[in-house]
Amino acid sequence: MNPLNELLQPRLNEGAVPAAEVMALGLYHPQHGYYRRKEGPWGFAGKDYYTALDLGPLLGQTLALRLEAAWERLGRPARFTALEPGAGRGWLGRDLLNAVSGPFAEALIYVHRDDNPAARHAAEAALAPFLQANRARFASETDPLEPFTGCVFSNELFDALPAQPWRWNGEQWAREVLAASGPEWQAADPGEAGVWFAAQTDGLEPGDGSIWCEALPGLVRELSRALEAGLFLAVDYGESADRLLAKGADLRRFKAHGVDGLWHEDLGEADLTSDVDFTRLAHVLEGEGLTSLSHMELSRWIRTHAPLDAWGAQWMGLPAPDRMKRTENLLQLTLPGMMGSRFRVLEGWKGNEG
Repeated sequence: MNPLNELLQPRLNEGAVPAAEVMALGLYHPQHGYYRRKEGPWGFAGKDYYTALDLGPLLGQTLALRLEAAWERLGRPARFTALEPGAGRGWLGRDLLNAVSGPFAEALIYVHRDDNPAARHAAEAALAPFLQANRARFASETDPLEPFTGCVFSNELFDALPAQPWRWNGEQWAREVLAASGPEWQAADPGEAGVWFAAQTDGLEPGDGSIWCEALPGLVRELSRALEAGLFLAVDYGESADRLLAKGADLRRFKAHGVDGLWHEDLGEADLTSDVDFTRLAHVLEGEGLTSLSHMELSRWIRTHAPLDAWGAQWMGLPAPDRMKRTENLLQLTLPGMMGSRFRVLEGWKGNEG
């Protein structure tokens, strides 16, 4: 039997277990959790999913431009720390560090924060030259964060936090749970979640629903309070709160590049995610003192901040295979219906300009 199913069985014998607790177990159990495995799930053949980083370096190159702009806004401090929580393989940090140059490169220190063993192993290889040059370092998720000036940025961090699906049936709320016979919906009091959902719509309709991430405020508080001044940037799946309610956001399972709603199957052997409520994320950040908060589709963010004409001219000098890879990378991030339209980018600012 699946070891996590064995661990769950005594709980199921006593009653249903909320979906968020099952998700937490499946992803983060110290021995059997999906994000605690020795082999990483990222990539194409034989893997479970790919990210924007598998497509090429353009996300990291655009990020480099946004971070340099933040450095300028801060008055070009001698040290600019870029902290990436949930940093995975370190590829975004690698692409960022490869893209910067001049005085900003001398000021930039990249911090990789991820306790996933597979992620750490892959990041050690990806970041090796920057680690040797003292331009990058590792931090554990259990280490307290020292105050710094610079940026907190993440790619697919918040969609991996355990989340609880809720549904409105026209009369009351129900939460999704795992019972001995399988998943089901049970009437329950949503508490703070219900107050939030009701405030995001002019009127609830039967079938409306969304997810509630209990851990979101704590993580945001930890990250934003360490950031004394600078940019907070998050790339993730998700939407505004009203749109999530209208579509009935739920949990998803990613396995072998397929996606479905069978979140209760293959625990520890498949990725589990949920949409990020960007309205709530911005609301929590605002409560921590961040300003200028906004979010937009990744495709629009790339088109807004990347020098696409200059890039196109530069690519003309590349060998044909490399030029094709760069072009495909750009199309994936900017064309409707592709990866760029499935992700959003939130930005916020903390502190005073230099």
